[in-house]
Amino acid sequence: MGAPGGPVLGATGPTLNHDDFSLYNYMSDDELMQLAIERSLSETHNNSIAPSAENTRTFVSQRRTETPRPNPCSSQPQTSIPEPEPCPANPPRNNHEPITLSHFITGNGKRMVAYRRYDGTLIEVKPEEEEEMDPMVEAIRDGDVGTLRVLIKKAEFNLLTPKEYGWIPLHEAAHYGQEQCIKALLKVQPGMINKRTLKDQTALLLAVSREHEGCVSCLLERGADPDIANTNKETPLYKACEKENPSIVALLLNHGVAVNRSCIQGWTALHEAVCKNNVEICEMLVKAGAKISIPNIYGITPFFVAAQTGKVDTLRFLLKNGADINSQAADGATALYEASKNGHVEIVEFLLSQKADTNKPGKTGLLPIHIAAQRGNDRDDCFGFGSAHGTDRWLQIVSMLIPATSKARVRRSGISPLHLAAERNRDEILELLIDSGFDVNARLSDDRSTMYEDRRSTALYFSVMNNNIDATSMLLRAGADPNLDTFSPLLVALRQGCIRTVTLLVEYGANVNAYIPTHPTTFLPPSCSA
Repeated sequence: MGAPGGPVLGATGPTLNHDDFSLYNYMSDDELMQLAIERSLSETHNNSIAPSAENTRTFVSQRRTETPRPNPCSSQPQTSIPEPEPCPANPPRNNHEPITLSHFITGNGKRMVAYRRYDGTLIEVKPEEEEEMDPMVEAIRDGDVGTLRVLIKKAEFNLLTPKEYGWIPLHEAAHYGQEQCIKALLKVQPGMINKRTLKDQTALLLAVSREHEGCVSCLLERGADPDIANTNKETPLYKACEKENPSIVALLLNHGVAVNRSCIQGWTALHEAVCKNNVEICEMLVKAGAKISIPNIYGITPFFVAAQTGKVDTLRFLLKNGADINSQAADGATALYEASKNGHVEIVEFLLSQKADTNKPGKTGLLPIHIAAQRGNDRDDCFGFGSAHGTDRWLQIVSMLIPATSKARVRRSGISPLHLAAERNRDEILELLIDSGFDVNARLSDDRSTMYEDRRSTALYFSVMNNNIDATSMLLRAGADPNLDTFSPLLVALRQGCIRTVTLLVEYGANVNAYIPTHPTTFLPPSCSA
């Protein structure tokens, strides 16, 4: 029996998890307060009912308790034991009940705080108490240079003492884009221009991140170092490229910024500009000395990034400026391989027109045609676009790759695109490959076959295993031999109970006397076992 006054679980309806505050983001302040009041009233009502019933039951049971017998050895007269007082109908709530606090921001920027019990039930939602802003920070935010100059002269305000997150007034001025405040602060303390926050951000980096061009120019003119990076090794130039701001990029380049500095992942400003498909910034960087083929820690060059992300404009620009079309990443993948994998039809078409090598395998031994046949409509299924759209894209890519791909090179890879198309049920791609003359009886190499427990080796086996009757019929009509695998596809079809597949296989010559091969156990010779 629960203690009187304890919370009644479930009394207030379904509870919210700690991550559900996004539900409140688009509610007004009035709506949030109304919700909090309704929740509070509902919980108070339910908590007043449940303990009352419990107390009544307790009281009745106490009334029925027998009076203890007198002690025969005692000379004292027997006295009656007073009845216990009944519990109050509405006991006071436990003020020491554990609660948790969660903070969130509404859609209009209002800071709110939610109070919850230990079990997750909501107690109250109310506006967060605003801390009093530092007078100097307030003056900077409002651009009140006059007040700022007055405060600077006061002894209690130290311009070099960091506040929250290691910020000093100069960082605040850069963040809020107050150019005149920056000038006033640096006039008093010019040596703090490169001082960093706890995340190693300088005032220049903060100004660039917020795209305050006037502040950036002001800081650079007063000697700010444009090459100081934050904790992620991101420089102001990198941030300017990320924001796609050519004016700030030009300012930084004119002040001698190091153009090939990389972030913690080896990503340079050129990588970022290429990823944004911003040819204008790419041109500026290359003219300033950016290396076209500089790799990141994974061996990925800007050219590879353009192909991988489908940025055809920057891809053309980089190739025109000397990028290696067949460069490989650390895993051996080429730009053509990545474009084929990600379904970028225009990129594949352009790379093939520039004589990209279709027969250059990665470390897995797969060629671009392999990955295109395998991927099919994977990405579109994930994003809900439907399979037809995805298959069309990869059909185009496979059809472009077929004439340029060497079948001898495919055989040396130990796996046919037919295997991958059959494994993933890419029937249209499978049909295209068959019509293009790929061997329907091609077998997996031993090292690839042993990756499967059943030692499968043919595309037909994959289709039968998938219960794909259309693909099975297509392969058999094209001349696929149903008796090549270690385990007969006929036995697989029987095991799966697919009568249509069984009928097809028998019609095309499957061995009806096929059995599962067994390997006898090898025992030691009698002389050794003695």
